[in-house]
Amino acid sequence: MTSRLTVAQALVRFLEQQYLERDGRRNAFFAGCWGIFGHGNVAGVGQALLERQVAERETGEPGLRYHQARNEQAMVHAAVGYARMRNRLATYACTASVGPGSTNMVTGAALATINRIPVLLLPGDVFATRAANPLLQELEDPRSLDISVNDVFKPVSRYWDRINRPEQLPAALLAAMRVLTDPVETGAVTLCLPQDVQAEAHDWPDDLFAERVWHLGRPAVEQAALERALDVIRSARRPIVVAGGGVIYAEATAALRAFAEQTGIPVAETQAGKGSLPYDHPASLGAIGATGTTAANAAANEADVVIGVGTRYSDFTTASRTLFAHPDVRFVNLNVAAFDAHKLSATALVADARVGLEQLTSGLQGWNVDLAYSEGATVAARAWDDVVQEAYDRKHGPLPSQAEVIGAVNRLSRPRDVVVCAAGSMPGDLHKLWRTRDPKGYHVEYGYSCMGYEIAGGLGVAMAVAQTGDDRDVFVLVGDGSYLMMAQELVTAVAEHVKLIVVLVQNHGFASIGALSESLGSQRFGTRYRYRTESGLDGDTLPVDLAANAASLGVEVIRAGDVASLEKAVTAAQASTTATVVHIETDPSVPAPDSPAWWDVPVAGVSTLQSTQNARATYDNAKRSQRSHLRPPTPPTDSTHKSKDDQA
Repeated sequence: MTSRLTVAQALVRFLEQQYLERDGRRNAFFAGCWGIFGHGNVAGVGQALLERQVAERETGEPGLRYHQARNEQAMVHAAVGYARMRNRLATYACTASVGPGSTNMVTGAALATINRIPVLLLPGDVFATRAANPLLQELEDPRSLDISVNDVFKPVSRYWDRINRPEQLPAALLAAMRVLTDPVETGAVTLCLPQDVQAEAHDWPDDLFAERVWHLGRPAVEQAALERALDVIRSARRPIVVAGGGVIYAEATAALRAFAEQTGIPVAETQAGKGSLPYDHPASLGAIGATGTTAANAAANEADVVIGVGTRYSDFTTASRTLFAHPDVRFVNLNVAAFDAHKLSATALVADARVGLEQLTSGLQGWNVDLAYSEGATVAARAWDDVVQEAYDRKHGPLPSQAEVIGAVNRLSRPRDVVVCAAGSMPGDLHKLWRTRDPKGYHVEYGYSCMGYEIAGGLGVAMAVAQTGDDRDVFVLVGDGSYLMMAQELVTAVAEHVKLIVVLVQNHGFASIGALSESLGSQRFGTRYRYRTESGLDGDTLPVDLAANAASLGVEVIRAGDVASLEKAVTAAQASTTATVVHIETDPSVPAPDSPAWWDVPVAGVSTLQSTQNARATYDNAKRSQRSHLRPPTPPTDSTHKSKDDQA
């Protein structure tokens, strides 16, 4: 049997029938479709979505729900926020018109792929028939008429295709779903849709629209690899775990907790892995790396074995490869992606994080680290928590510090509430200072650290919370720089009746880069929002009223002048049922507490500025601590470190 539909109609019908199953739980993979329409998709995907909406009203048969965005990049961010909150088990499609509408999505595609988050992009494209080219907004490349601006999606997509004929659609859709539902391959998937092909009618086999379930398995560690890893871990005297985002996505937090409690090995967390353990668990060292705690970084410096679980070891996590300083340090990496499992010359365990942790826990029965070591880690973590409390209670004035703002929001939030952030100094401060109490309570996009993600991503998080019936508030912490990059999805939150609590921190410029610039000898050049004078952009503060701007977008706005009024404002926002922006000005000169860790940002090798010369000397000194970690993961030969089988 066949059905006569346009390419766009067939696409929408197919997406409606895709399901994902893990651990016996099944859900629709696509929660809906974000879109902004123009001549490149309004008569194709737009018409198909309208047709399904009309059918739903008339017959009650649910169709793919359409959501209207205000910015194409932002709608991809919203899809990513949703998919991450759903542990990559569901996502959205995003459609845009040909030309700038489509290329606006490229930044969102890069963010999704770098963070390993599934999202389907459906950009409009030029005519496949070339009947009227050059079209409005068409790139004319004299080398080939088969090139369009959508080719820029190729390097930031995990799968890319252009549907030039209806017959190509089924194979492309199946390939797209294979990638989107694979935790190793997932990221942005781009299917370019020429506008004439979208509207072309074709006879489709009805099997294309049958319900299709994609099964997400939990691969186990191969036994020989497991034994090699157990040998390495048993040889350790001061091991640590580095928990990454894979722990959260695999829903492996309970398995990690059991592993830590049985072995006594302390756990440090990356940005994506924060929340793998509650902040006050005895085994929790907190954040690791360039934005880490003193407890985690001291343990990392002395660790002889590092067990990475679901981490890709970014430069922030490794402090640009200066953090793991033990001369004989070895790595055991558990990751579903072989690419990550083999990093740092590790003993690689290619498997699901939950299953792999369970196998390691079983294999280490009867073995644990010295009690004094694990207790020392707990003491160090408690000492850092005292530092956090001091930062929360600093009572700096007349303007509060950013740490005080974080402390007030953290105090008032409930254990299962979510904090969302992405760029500026706030992610680093949150990583060190935020007391996470739930695996999904911390949502900082730090793979791409994209300015403008915060409100759009928070919208996606809040939509996931609402659709799953979860009782959580979503707090978006955003600086004025990121707010000015992309705040328009506040309008979408109003239209969709989505509750968000946005804490807008005003410090009149790019305070994070200002501090970095100063440390690199560049004197905060170009990082403050000021009037231009004869000597540059160094005049008085600009009279920008971001609270008034937010109010003009339809949300409730509360102005706070100090921590006490901030707490009242947050309490009022919690009681509200609509999106609220709480505006507060902070003093950017007050840094959050820090731990000694380095981030490799090269400094000019020659300069007439003394500040740059001094920074270069500091950089050259730090560079000497950088390591390659090329040491092979050779099993120990000391008889006291033999495996259980050898001892038997």
